[in-house]
Amino acid sequence: MQSSAGQKEYDFVIVGSGLGGLACANILSMEGHSVIVLEKNHQIGGHLQVYSRDKSIFDTGVHYVGSMDEGENLYQFFKYFGVLDKLKIKRMDEDHFDVIRFDDGSEYPYAQGFEKFEEQLISYFPEEKTAIQTYCAKIIEICRKFPLYNLEVSNENYQMDDNVTGLNAHDYIASLTDNEKLRNVLAGSNLLYAGVKGKTPFYVHALIMKSYLSGAYKFIDGGSQIAIQMSKVIRQHGGEIRKHKKVVSARYNERGEITEVVLDNGETVKGKQFISNVHPAVSIDIFGSERFLNVYKNRVQGLENTISTFLVHISFREKSFEYLNYNIYQHHIDNVWDGVSYDEETWPQTYFVCTPYISRTDHYADSMSIMTYMNAKETARWSDTSSTVAEPGERDTEYLAFKKAKEIQVIKKLEEVFPGISDQIKAVHSASPLTFRDYIGNRDGSLYGILKDSGSTARTQINTKTKIPNLHLTGQNISLHGILGVTVSAFITCFAFVDKNILVQKVKNA
Repeated sequence: MQSSAGQKEYDFVIVGSGLGGLACANILSMEGHSVIVLEKNHQIGGHLQVYSRDKSIFDTGVHYVGSMDEGENLYQFFKYFGVLDKLKIKRMDEDHFDVIRFDDGSEYPYAQGFEKFEEQLISYFPEEKTAIQTYCAKIIEICRKFPLYNLEVSNENYQMDDNVTGLNAHDYIASLTDNEKLRNVLAGSNLLYAGVKGKTPFYVHALIMKSYLSGAYKFIDGGSQIAIQMSKVIRQHGGEIRKHKKVVSARYNERGEITEVVLDNGETVKGKQFISNVHPAVSIDIFGSERFLNVYKNRVQGLENTISTFLVHISFREKSFEYLNYNIYQHHIDNVWDGVSYDEETWPQTYFVCTPYISRTDHYADSMSIMTYMNAKETARWSDTSSTVAEPGERDTEYLAFKKAKEIQVIKKLEEVFPGISDQIKAVHSASPLTFRDYIGNRDGSLYGILKDSGSTARTQINTKTKIPNLHLTGQNISLHGILGVTVSAFITCFAFVDKNILVQKVKNA
């Protein structure tokens, strides 16, 4: 960056290099705009970040991806971005990419593709054929109401259609059948959106389920390759990405437009348009709370976030544990929706298990990731500390002891699913809500940002446009979280600058 006098003014300054920021930078640089992405951390990619311990690679957020069969929406988006053929992916098991497992040892697999999924579930619940068929038809019907997920453009804002957004996931599934086990199986992967019984809308469940049923894949050797490949495309089109650049405030002209952002080291970056890929509540802090209407500020800052997580990574002794080409959603409770409001004594009551696919170990698993819910309140006493590669800090021995105790609790539960697994473990590492808070840049380590609420849909909707004329928002709080949801939100953000009909056509023609 040049000194202030002859400083370059970018067409777009993007704050945060999570997938939303990278996707916006990709779209806009491909359209010929000058773009710079500013990232406070040492690694780009937000939830796409990986880290290495004991020669094992661990994903922090992306454990598998959906909609990657040929012609599906994410497949087309990645093709448009010019990264599809560079991504190393492995298709998960056809008949069981996800397995919903219960305390009694019973297992119910999800098969890929709606027909197989339906057929297989009916074989477990023959008397519930109508309920299962109705459920699948409803998912397809709801997903049709979201144009961009079908690579179509609409002038209507379906996000606000209460008939769609007001339908509650738990209640709708419960209305289909009295069979408790089937209800639990249909909602069994609700860790994917941190489902809350009376709040999570059915459309969130539907869009995510349809995505995974349309091609479930793992990233070979970690999900950070998305960020790496996208950053290459951005640079090929003249875009810039700068790490260790923490944006702390902004300066304005007399028309109330941002002229430049200020970094924590005093540097400034000038721009015409600004896009924040940071949580909306944190964006308000950065860009100056006095610039936003009180009613907006109070609403956004008062919104409940989804719960955080405790993530345990274990490395295995060589060739001791076979690779699983599927995930397990394990529930030790009677109702799969109750894991969010867990009891600390019997925690973890519900958790996700996966083994990353590492090319060099192939048939054997190099490691395993176990993800379970954790309320940020549990780590609140250390909330004034921070520890990242970019901003190194030490947390006390009490915190390390807390993590250790939690790791032991998780592994003890894991023994019930995989007896004897403790003998195969070489090393254990974990990440708490504080880790996610520091690396992702939200206030409480929330897994998926703002909690959507079917009871007040308009309140939990965040518009990409803000009161500041040249500040737009993007990321998981706009449309939906996850790789697909965030990619869609980046397109919604960019529609303010690029003709949406032309842009979506480019994706379809990719």
